[in-house]
Amino acid sequence: MLSSARRVATLALRSHQPCSQVALKHTLPDLPYDYNALEPTISAEIMQLHHSKHHATYVNNLNVTEEKIEEAKSKGDVSAAISLQPALKFNGGGHINHSIFWTNLSPNGGGEPAGELMETIVRDFGSFENMKARLSNATVAVQGSGWGWLGYDAVNKRLSVATCQNQDPLQASTGLVPLLGIDVWEHAYYLQYKNVRPDYVKAIYDIVDWGNVAERFANAKK
Repeated sequence: MLSSARRVATLALRSHQPCSQVALKHTLPDLPYDYNALEPTISAEIMQLHHSKHHATYVNNLNVTEEKIEEAKSKGDVSAAISLQPALKFNGGGHINHSIFWTNLSPNGGGEPAGELMETIVRDFGSFENMKARLSNATVAVQGSGWGWLGYDAVNKRLSVATCQNQDPLQASTGLVPLLGIDVWEHAYYLQYKNVRPDYVKAIYDIVDWGNVAERFANAKK
């Protein structure tokens, strides 16, 4: 594990941790690569801020929210527990989505998928390029902040493209198992790509780890 990423992430979490919080139920995952490893597609500055600040905040707020929910439940305060559900969805979704996103990317990524994943993409979209076009167009068109996804429909046994607003988690929102996510919150790209979201979405395929996507696909079919 990379000591630089871990050190920054740990400091970020501690800086937000309430004094009353003894242990974290959820923790910020370490990156499987250094912050500058995805350059030039994604800059080191973006990666450091995105991981050690934004994702760390989702993790911290998720832990705090769950503590408040447990406290409300222990007091039998159903109304308070219900009122915390939006915060649970937002911060929990942020943690889930980013944990997938980091592993979907690799400094050795790019190219095309192979094997059964590629065969299924061709079956369901006609070609790999058609799938990229569908996913890219849907992702670029997300209004405001959100995510574009390639997911697996376990009921109909087909791949599908979907989008989610804000940090809504794909599976809880649509039933699709997430395989590949593209983060189009501005903090994911604005420092580098400014307001030209299509350029960012186009470039991100240069670092997609299709091996990771294929592994998720294999697990989704089990």
